Amino acid sequence: MGDVEVDRNRSLELVISSVVAQNEQGNNEERLMSVETVMAKMPIYLDNHATTPMDPRVFEAMTPYFLGSFGNAASRNHAFGWVAEKAVETAREQIAALIGANSKEIVFTSGATESDNIAIKGVIEMYAEKGNHIITAKTEHKAVLDTCKYLERLGKAEVTYLDPDTDGRISVESIQAAITDKTVLIAVMAANNEIGTIAPLKEIGALAKEKGIFFFTDAAQAVGRIPLDVNELGIDIMAISGHKIYGPKGIGALYVRRRRPRVRLTPVIHGGGHERGMRSGTLPVPLCVGLGKACEIAGAEMEEENKRIIALREKLHQGILEKLDYVSLNGHPEHRLPNNLNISFAYVEGEGLMMAMKDLAVSSGSACTSASLEPSYVLKALGVGDELAHSSIRYGLGRFTTEEEIDFAITQSVEAVSKLREMSPLYEMAQEGIDLATVQWQVPHE
Repeated sequence: MGDVEVDRNRSLELVISSVVAQNEQGNNEERLMSVETVMAKMPIYLDNHATTPMDPRVFEAMTPYFLGSFGNAASRNHAFGWVAEKAVETAREQIAALIGANSKEIVFTSGATESDNIAIKGVIEMYAEKGNHIITAKTEHKAVLDTCKYLERLGKAEVTYLDPDTDGRISVESIQAAITDKTVLIAVMAANNEIGTIAPLKEIGALAKEKGIFFFTDAAQAVGRIPLDVNELGIDIMAISGHKIYGPKGIGALYVRRRRPRVRLTPVIHGGGHERGMRSGTLPVPLCVGLGKACEIAGAEMEEENKRIIALREKLHQGILEKLDYVSLNGHPEHRLPNNLNISFAYVEGEGLMMAMKDLAVSSGSACTSASLEPSYVLKALGVGDELAHSSIRYGLGRFTTEEEIDFAITQSVEAVSKLREMSPLYEMAQEGIDLATVQWQVPHE
């Protein structure tokens, strides 16, 4: 029997023991069958911030447009084009309805990364005579940060990168203090992709409107997960991603306000003048349909879905806290996405932790670079030390996460951390009450 099989059997034994302990007074047969079903699905998927599985209802809606209804939505001279165009416009309406917008304000893109690029580059180029200053945050997605740095290198923009507070929020006061007479864009993400912290969108929107500055938000993680109304929140431009909300990969959208104020963007891609001249290229009709359907489902089911997911997230968090010490939450305890749990485990080695949790598909606090293993820049911006950042785990729950999977995640997380701490002299010293910050680790040279 191989090492992998031994580990899997050990995990099964631990989960079954946990289930029996939780249900001593009841009938365990049904629960144990569920546990075995979970084991058959391993690794358990808890990385729904990275991507989500497509909802079968989305796939069903898309299917006709791959084969029979294959027309080009820009073909205005025959029925194939008319059918495709109607499908695209229906999808546009579904997306707009989810965020309180007009369907004419929705521009299809290939995803949130392209939407970020169009928004930032588009504003800077279109309004160059007005100003070239951007205010953003150090914790933004790389699609925003790298775009800003690109514009800086070209000499097209000056960028202020704001520090978050220890919970990951950007204060309205810090934004106000950074505004100059050249500021044309405030770019703050709706919810952080690592720690789930939700920004004070309404307050930022009000400030931006007062100062006559455009407010752009990357809402890839927030759309479909929390209620968003672009008019109530004062959002002028917003990036949306399909595969974050149980839709297809390769499709996204950009909300661009048409009135009060009207936003105009210089296109990044030229050739054909599609999408109100902001994004040329033949539309992928099946993908547009999929994104529209995903938004429709999210709008209808968000409230009940979030209740269930929050309960599972709290069960996961409390289940870990009850059995492990030296565990810290990353991100805001209240203003956070319903499906996000990002925690650091002190006194464990980060790479070893991921290896020990191989039956859980989760994300670590480290980002691989070409030369070294770097701690998360988001966690570092919050003031989290390198060691804790390396030992952080992001659990991303989703629509299809089950209670049995959460039971398994608790068991495997606790087992992995406990096993690593058994080999950690630092954990042993902490248990003995030694203040590690006062320990002199090396005798200084005379």
